[in-house]
Amino acid sequence: MTTILLDHNIEGYAVIILGSLAAEGWLDLLPIRLATFADVNLPFESDDRAVWRFAHENNMILLTDNRNMKGKDSLERAIREENTLTSLPVLTIGKAERLDEKNYRGKFIARLVEVILDLDNYLGTGRIFIP
Repeated sequence: MTTILLDHNIEGYAVIILGSLAAEGWLDLLPIRLATFADVNLPFESDDRAVWRFAHENNMILLTDNRNMKGKDSLERAIREENTLTSLPVLTIGKAERLDEKNYRGKFIARLVEVILDLDNYLGTGRIFIP
């Protein structure tokens, strides 16, 4: 089972993402679960480093759109300082609000599935921007 932890600010897109995965038949082929902070009892105010660590400790792929490099506990800094050759990638959506657009959403889903299908080749890459 591949679990994708949705960053708190993009949880509202869970239905769109799951619906698209289901409509294209991917949920019949791949065991994918989307998890929210509430689902995993992760406090909404967790800093980026704590979110990154939690995702890795629980074998989850983090999907985000706004984590940055501002501060000692920023996501980018956590990746640079703590990423290993076996770390799961962090997936960063270029423009989450565009998931409402069918064409953009299609590209997003295609890239998401590509990463999941070939996950071993993406270990240790740090961050992957999609689509």
